[in-house]
Amino acid sequence: MDKIFIMIVSEITLYNVLKAKLGEVEAQTVVEGIKQEVKNEFDANKDILATKNDVSDVRLEIEKLRAEFLVVKWMLGVVLAGIISLVVKTFFA
Repeated sequence: MDKIFIMIVSEITLYNVLKAKLGEVEAQTVVEGIKQEVKNEFDANKDILATKNDVSDVRLEIEKLRAEFLVVKWMLGVVLAGIISLVVKTFFA
């Protein structure tokens, strides 16, 4: 809600500055044009923006992968230990 309020205040401020320089109708036209351009830019890029839920989902997936990699790391260690013990037994026993 605060962001919307700030945007409205910014629009009013911009309108008042432009109104003093350009006149009422031109100021309104410029402000509306800027608003429309911002909306168009947002609509064009909203598919690539991440929401808080998207970020949270990615974090959960990363934690799941970390747990799986931990298991893989231990399994690799056990396999390597087995191979090393076989090599030592074969050549040094």
